[in-house]
Amino acid sequence: MSRVAADVPAEILRLSRRLDKCRASHAGRLPIPKRLWTSAAEVARRHGVGRTAQVLRLEYGKLKRLSDSRSTAKVTDRPSAFVELVGSQATGVAECLIELEGPHGKMRIEWKGSNGPDLAGLSRGLWEST
Repeated sequence: MSRVAADVPAEILRLSRRLDKCRASHAGRLPIPKRLWTSAAEVARRHGVGRTAQVLRLEYGKLKRLSDSRSTAKVTDRPSAFVELVGSQATGVAECLIELEGPHGKMRIEWKGSNGPDLAGLSRGLWEST
């Protein structure tokens, strides 16, 4: 082992032992488990990607991508203290058309707007009062 234990933080040494154990348990070359890559990315954020990749014998580019992506994801994962709820707004204008025909003649009422009165009740009241 060419690494000098005095120069390497204890956190990196612990992860190095875990990686060595994982590598020794496999015959041939198998991918490193995701949980170990995640741990390595966390360590790299604290102690530097270059140093961590060198001591742990990991691919620098992949470790850099993982450590960068996890740090930005952590910022967005924090729960918000305030959440604003905005109701959906109608994109068009509501329209209402009432046509009445009775013994006194014909009546047509058009209403354009978002909120209107009870036009059916209003028209009945006007129509029947004469």
